Amino acid sequence: MMNLLWAAACAAALQGVAPASAQSYPSKPITIVVPFAAGGPADTLARLLGERMKTSLGQPILVENVAGAAGSIGVGRVVRAAPDGYTISIGHLGTHVFNGAMYNLQYDLVKDLVPIALLPSNYSIIVTKKEVPAKTLKDLVAWLKANPKQASAATAGIGSIAHVASVYFEDKTGVALQIVPYRSGAAAFSDVLAGHVTLIFDQFTGGSVEMYRSGKVRPFAVAAKSRLPSVPDLPTVDESGIPGLYVSTWYGLWAPKGTSTEIVAKLNAAVVEALAEPEFRKRSDAQSSVIPPREQQTPESLGAFQRTEIDKWWPTIKAANIKAE
Repeated sequence: MMNLLWAAACAAALQGVAPASAQSYPSKPITIVVPFAAGGPADTLARLLGERMKTSLGQPILVENVAGAAGSIGVGRVVRAAPDGYTISIGHLGTHVFNGAMYNLQYDLVKDLVPIALLPSNYSIIVTKKEVPAKTLKDLVAWLKANPKQASAATAGIGSIAHVASVYFEDKTGVALQIVPYRSGAAAFSDVLAGHVTLIFDQFTGGSVEMYRSGKVRPFAVAAKSRLPSVPDLPTVDESGIPGLYVSTWYGLWAPKGTSTEIVAKLNAAVVEALAEPEFRKRSDAQSSVIPPREQQTPESLGAFQRTEIDKWWPTIKAANIKAE
């Protein structure tokens, strides 16, 4: 009988602790784990976001770079962290979708993480070397089919977003591409610029506009539903005759499984406030990043979007037998 009373007392005590801890959260610095080296797009976004989140949360936001295995090591670090809201993960299409199909992960990208918020994205632009004679995207597809020896695509490595997007392009158009992997996106783009490789799915950023306007490469279409304000004359893939060829490097924020809904709500509110901040929007615009509408910034929206992206991309990855290096 005493044991039962003791167990009941402990359960009651624990029930009282959880709300109190969530109510006082955060009481110490929060760490955003970036699953890549410092200096890249994910790292830049995490630091920009952290600068604004600390104002609403009242605590410093630290950035920890844990690179390796295409981001899967850094994501695993967060999966194994205590579900107390003090260690969270930033990631993107590659880390939180592609890796699940290419790696034998020791965790489940959906079941072992809790979504916090959908972050800005950068759409891909289909770009070719300047020597390609095609005028439209449909012309490009026809030219690639007629010139199979020149049908090559540069990527930032096996399993990169540009690689999987190129395979998706093959599926959508019937073109057979020679996939040429590089150690980075910059190196891949450089060889398209030099005319050594025919095309690339270029992650559109602030520095892309001048390159496109220079005439040194040829942009054909935005892999999105809508045109981009910074390149308003560039048609979408839908307008160009290949509907649904959408590719964007979208970002999100996740917490370990078991993190309370109250803590997730506080983190989400801080993100929403950061995304609405004028200086954040100005800097996002400078990078040609697209901030999701307010109604898509909820944890539920990120979770649903992630599952939709898994359903979209995993069949392509598995059918092409793309395995991480």
